Amino acid sequence: MDLNLNNFSEEMKSKLQKFMDLVLKENEVMNLTAITDHDEFIDKHFYDSLLPTEVVDFNNKNIIDIGSGAGFPGIPLAITFPNSKITLLDPMNKRCIFLKKVVTELDLKNVTVICKRAEDIDSLSRESYDIVTARAVTNLRVLLELTLPYLKDNGLLVAYKGIKYQDEINEANNALKTLNSKVKLIQNRKLPISKEDRFNIIIVKEKNIDKKFPRDFSQIKKNPL
Repeated sequence: MDLNLNNFSEEMKSKLQKFMDLVLKENEVMNLTAITDHDEFIDKHFYDSLLPTEVVDFNNKNIIDIGSGAGFPGIPLAITFPNSKITLLDPMNKRCIFLKKVVTELDLKNVTVICKRAEDIDSLSRESYDIVTARAVTNLRVLLELTLPYLKDNGLLVAYKGIKYQDEINEANNALKTLNSKVKLIQNRKLPISKEDRFNIIIVKEKNIDKKFPRDFSQIKKNPL
């Protein structure tokens, strides 16, 4: 898709601006972002969230954003793809209250907020999503076990990563194999304003995985795959 926000509809631009205003206002009482400059916010939150849309089709999909935090990338994706259903999953109650406020004030009828830990997956959520997104959550080796159980067969995990992405992939080789998945592609793009490099790992889940995954987080942390 065209990532030039100037070409977005007026409604989309209005909602993105309102979302930015809400984040920055809430940021005064709750730590949501270190980025407060207008252009930097657009670059490192909005463009960064939407970069994978150049290589992954997010339209008319059932998507879950794991560890949504302040709502990135989930809210920008929901605004950009109103035909998609977006679930925002975060374990912190304060953040969930904020996300629900955003959903209400922006009238995002395609968004649901769930306040729980990723490993506490239920039978309705297991293998029910087309795409899982995760931005600044944890290392790939751990992230795979937390996210892949949510995906349907041939579903995609979009893992937003930094310059050490290849090290994370190398460390996650056993997890990829155990969880019936593989790296489909790596997107390397520069942000349009700052020109900083971004690396997004797109992983495909090829078939169902053992229902013992995800394990309790203490086990995942102590003995990662």
